[in-house]
Amino acid sequence: MSQAVILPLLLPLIAAIVLLLTRRRVSLRMRRGINLGATVLELLAVLWLLVLVTAEGILVYQVGDWPAPYGISLVADRLSVWMLLITALLACCALYYAVQGTDSGSRHFHPLFQLQIFGLNGAFLTGDLFNLFVFFEVLLLASYGLLLHGGGRARVRAGLHFVVLNLAGSTLFLFAVGTLYGILGTLNMADLAVRVADTAPADVGIVRAAGLLLFTVFALKAALVPLYLWLPGAYASTSAPVAALFAIMTKVGAYAILRVETLIFGDAAGPLAHLIEPVLLPLALITMAVAVLGVLAAQGLRRQAAYLVVLSIGTLLTAFALGTRAGIAAGLYYLPHSTFAAAALFLLAGIVARGRGAMGERLEPGPAVPAAPLVGGVFFLLAVLIAGLPPLSGFLGKWMLLQAALAQPAMAWIFAVVLTAGLLTIVALARSGSLLFYRGAQGGGDASAVAWASGLAAAVEHDAGGGHGDGRRCDIEAPAVAAGPDWKRLIPVMVLAGLCLGLVAAAAPVTAFSAATAEALLTPERYIEAVLGGAAGEP
Repeated sequence: MSQAVILPLLLPLIAAIVLLLTRRRVSLRMRRGINLGATVLELLAVLWLLVLVTAEGILVYQVGDWPAPYGISLVADRLSVWMLLITALLACCALYYAVQGTDSGSRHFHPLFQLQIFGLNGAFLTGDLFNLFVFFEVLLLASYGLLLHGGGRARVRAGLHFVVLNLAGSTLFLFAVGTLYGILGTLNMADLAVRVADTAPADVGIVRAAGLLLFTVFALKAALVPLYLWLPGAYASTSAPVAALFAIMTKVGAYAILRVETLIFGDAAGPLAHLIEPVLLPLALITMAVAVLGVLAAQGLRRQAAYLVVLSIGTLLTAFALGTRAGIAAGLYYLPHSTFAAAALFLLAGIVARGRGAMGERLEPGPAVPAAPLVGGVFFLLAVLIAGLPPLSGFLGKWMLLQAALAQPAMAWIFAVVLTAGLLTIVALARSGSLLFYRGAQGGGDASAVAWASGLAAAVEHDAGGGHGDGRRCDIEAPAVAAGPDWKRLIPVMVLAGLCLGLVAAAAPVTAFSAATAEALLTPERYIEAVLGGAAGEP
């Protein structure tokens, strides 16, 4: 039993407790240092775990040394450590941006940030459905607080929708796991994989209904059509670093769909095999079509980035829906690219909103952003990444997806939707870049000064307890040099863009890792053996 498996849970939990207990006793600077230090330690722990899993295979930690399926199992395989690594890298960048000033005004931001990481890591490591529900609730409770950080009517309204829909999802989750436990007598996912295959004919319909309820819950978490309506408002209303961290939250739903479909309802599940396969591909393609219309219609850069998150989920689940080694590998390569690129765009939208003052990140001609050539250049790089233009990681991920779709009966539909969505994304982002950086730059040499003056006025209004007329709060802090590049906030954006470029530079090892992960998912016997050993099938 490897002790390294529990470190990605212990570190954020301990950090959250320390930050909570000291929130009134230490300075904001000290809280920032504790949070940053803990997040870096978590990244190092995940890297160590990645090395161990790559060298030794699946690692299992049985909490309290209770054997599966009776105890709580934490399982680190290639898929879970891949998700942990993406989360840790994203958290470091989002937190670095947040400590530049967005975290001020609330003592609870830093403990909530670590609780969010704890919930995310737990969802990726847990080996049973009930604890997946528990970690879903932990990360959702933390996300409620982070979403509302800074206040304002728009955030409260979006947070209410977020809470209500996710509470409904939690209720359905409990119904599903209760039904599965009542019929099969277990919630350990490895044990469920064994028992689902032996489901009595009279119980097949009930287990199928419970499985479809699970899929509904995961589709809600992933923002799949028609259950995506909570996401654009929530992500567009919250602060930039929180929205960036939330870029991984929809991937939790996609992860859960992939895990349950390949492990519990895989080839060996008998009459329940490939339970959601008939509906997953059509819903994923419809999600892409609806999302790209939202990208085109968005009136603000943050809302556009939110719809791009939905679009990336449609693309990702299209790859997973193929159910083949090549399709799953394409999705696993595309997953970090889409997460990092969307998070970087959210952070850049925060920089743009701060630089344009009262104009915010609305997609309208207005004052130029300070250091507009640099910020516009970063936007151009992110637009190329997100649109999937060659030779960057977005292109490689979509090329792998289309190559995997060649043998599929729905090949024509997949090609049509993926390529059309890519073209319309280029059009939408080109329009956004023109409005924000080209037309705005035509306003004359004093545009930056005008933008900063209006931004400073908005900041004063925020500090006085006011806000925008429509109830939105302002996340603007005065820099030392108004017209110069905001390097401290640009650094995490560039790091995230650099990670996407790294996926291109390291394409060979990353695609090899993705292919090996896909192969392991399609042969779940090794996972079952690692978790259960000789206990499979015991009452």
